Amino acid sequence: MGGACSRKRVQQIDEDNLHRGFSGRYCKSGSSKWLGNSFSRSLSDVKQGIRESPSLMVLCTSKICEEISRYGSFSMMPRDISQLIFDELVYSQRLNNVILEAFRDCALQDLNLGEYPGFNDSWMDVIASQGSSLLTVDFTGSDVTDAGLSHLRDCKSLQALNFNYCDHISDQGLERITGFSKLTTLSFRRNNIITAQGMSALSGLVNLVRLDLERCPKIHGGLLHLKGLTKLESLNINCCNCITDADMKPLQGLANLKGLQISSSKVTDYGVTFLKALHNLQLLNMEGCPVTTACLESLSALGALLYLNLSRCNLTDDGCDKFSRLQNLKVLNLGFNEISDCILVYLKGVTNLESLNLDSCRIRDDGLVNLAGLNRLKCLELSDTEVGSSGLRHLSGLSNLGSLNLSFTIVTDGGLRKLSGLSSLKSLNLDARQITDTGLAALTSLTGLTHLDLFGARITDSGTKYLKCFKNLRSLEICGGWLTDAGVKNIKDLTSLTLLNLSQNSHLTDRSMEAVSGLTKLVSLNVSNSRVTSAGLKHLKSLKNLKSLTLESCKVTASDIKKLQSTDLPNLVNFRPE
Repeated sequence: MGGACSRKRVQQIDEDNLHRGFSGRYCKSGSSKWLGNSFSRSLSDVKQGIRESPSLMVLCTSKICEEISRYGSFSMMPRDISQLIFDELVYSQRLNNVILEAFRDCALQDLNLGEYPGFNDSWMDVIASQGSSLLTVDFTGSDVTDAGLSHLRDCKSLQALNFNYCDHISDQGLERITGFSKLTTLSFRRNNIITAQGMSALSGLVNLVRLDLERCPKIHGGLLHLKGLTKLESLNINCCNCITDADMKPLQGLANLKGLQISSSKVTDYGVTFLKALHNLQLLNMEGCPVTTACLESLSALGALLYLNLSRCNLTDDGCDKFSRLQNLKVLNLGFNEISDCILVYLKGVTNLESLNLDSCRIRDDGLVNLAGLNRLKCLELSDTEVGSSGLRHLSGLSNLGSLNLSFTIVTDGGLRKLSGLSSLKSLNLDARQITDTGLAALTSLTGLTHLDLFGARITDSGTKYLKCFKNLRSLEICGGWLTDAGVKNIKDLTSLTLLNLSQNSHLTDRSMEAVSGLTKLVSLNVSNSRVTSAGLKHLKSLKNLKSLTLESCKVTASDIKKLQSTDLPNLVNFRPE
């Protein structure tokens, strides 16, 4: 029965997030959850008229979901089909406690019920009826309590449990999962109840590979109970301000640990000394910790280290020579530290670097010469530095550079000509008032750009004619206030756009809405602070993929948008005003 619903049940370290600086955010709201949910979209895509020929199974499953009230039980149906029906009902938010009863004893494997309305203890009996077939359950944001977890006692094959944002799970709930010896993934993000004492229940989960305790403020001292979890590879205790140096000592025996996240904790240079024994550590996130450059003495012993985040720490130039020992680093985030060009001298030998974040550091033009030899560099963040046009000549040889952020620098139009040879560049951020039409003209050779941020740049209607050179753009932001409807006409042919931000352009009218009506791939549109009115909304009816629409400070009301949503834009889940 296997393949139709097969998928990876547990995620490895998310390198995409690492390249963005380890910034993982989660908002406990229905709209944001469903905007980015991970369930299969195949059935819903069929309903939206996507032209791929649907399979017979998809058509039948869709029909069953439409007539779900006619079915009393799916227990005799093949598991793969029952799983498809269940997933579609969850995605379309048609599942309730009455319909759920039809899935009793169906041997389902994966119940992705995170943030699902009405999910509470009354559902647990049916969930538990899946028995030894049940492998993963996502309880995120539910009202399930400690008592509800007692129903799971016979689900001995469970491999992954997610209790993020579950406000009713306490130490007693932890005790009720102690018997799940096959559990490899466990997450309790943002739990204000579980304590260090309750964490003793984790000591028996000897097969645990991934543990997430982000934003759990009462676990100080509880990491002692992890000492025997020798298979643990990933531990996330970000934003636990109760964590101190003493909590690092029990970790030194976790020889298989590959990922450790302790951002915004109270760990100092002394606490980092306990990490020297973690020779397999590949990822270390210490953003916002009170460490200094002295911690590099300990970190230099971590020969496998690939990803290091020291953003918002207390780093200075003193001692930064030790960065040269971290030869295998691929991703390094040093943003918002009191470091200068000195750091670049020692990084020029770290030739494996693929991503470097120097946001808000004291970096100047002359220091960039040390980046010239970093040929593997793919992502460079120089936002809010003292870099100007002269320094950009040192970047011209970075043939693999795919993402460059020069926002809030002193780069001018003339300097942008030095970027013309960066043929691999996909993403460019130029949020700066001194950039004008002339600078945009200098970039027209960068035809591979997919993301262009000109948020505060002074781009006029005349300058928008250069946008026609960027046929691959998927994201465009021009918010300097200089555009009129005439300029938006030059955007209408960028048919690959999924995100368009034209906010702050106060002269735009309903005619601009007509101009973008052909951009049918748009998922997000922002035309705030313009002259758009409710009458202009009719032009958006063709944007069937639109999920986010922002028209704040326009002559448009929430009821106007809701009417458009109900009649023509069923996928719209986030809109302003609301």
